[in-house]
Amino acid sequence: MTEYILFSAITLLLSILFSMGGAGSGVALIPVLNFLGVDFNVAKAIGLFAGASTTITSSVMNIKRKVVEYSFVLPIASMMLLFAPLGAYSSSFINEELVKLLFMLMLFYSATMMMFGKKRALFHAESKVTLFFVGAFVGYLAGLLGVGGGNILIPLLALLGFEPKKVAVAVSFVVPFSALGSFFTYATYVELDWVLLLCVAVSAIVGGYIGNYLMHFKLEQKQIKKLMALILYALALKLLWHFIF
Repeated sequence: MTEYILFSAITLLLSILFSMGGAGSGVALIPVLNFLGVDFNVAKAIGLFAGASTTITSSVMNIKRKVVEYSFVLPIASMMLLFAPLGAYSSSFINEELVKLLFMLMLFYSATMMMFGKKRALFHAESKVTLFFVGAFVGYLAGLLGVGGGNILIPLLALLGFEPKKVAVAVSFVVPFSALGSFFTYATYVELDWVLLLCVAVSAIVGGYIGNYLMHFKLEQKQIKKLMALILYALALKLLWHFIF
């Protein structure tokens, strides 16, 4: 029971903070759970379930508001739905230390984009073919690492020259496809505690609502994102310490 309360509290706090910054908390939740003794693959499955629980709400709201541009999101969503389970399945055959190394690099990448990232495009590759390739690449990598993929997808699409507002709506729509596809794949080969999953999912949903509510009080987004980046840097450095020592 103490374990459930602890993990629920951690999920709630991370979900509030990361939703205030417009991001999912799974990328931070996974290493925290792993550091607390949860098996890495189990931690990935829990993080995916929590992420899917919160992002589905955003997807439904965007559909109701009729702001989803289906010609833009469907190529990405279809490829992520196909390749995320493939990445998750691949994780069972790839050395766990290598996956952790890739996860650490992803943490550094995500933190750096939050701290220093610019929205100015470096390339202009706005085409449907690009969207299919991006969906496949991000989907596979997200499934392998056990994340929804939003932290990888947002800066990548921005660098390719896609409009930031369109990207934000697209990511909230496609991440559940990746997260749920990956989660159900992990569920086929890892032993899950469904009570813990339920506790974490409820905490993630509540935290997401609280974070979104607080976001409307004119809080400084730049400062929140810097705090999020510092947390991700700290987690990445903790993993780096594990590899060195």
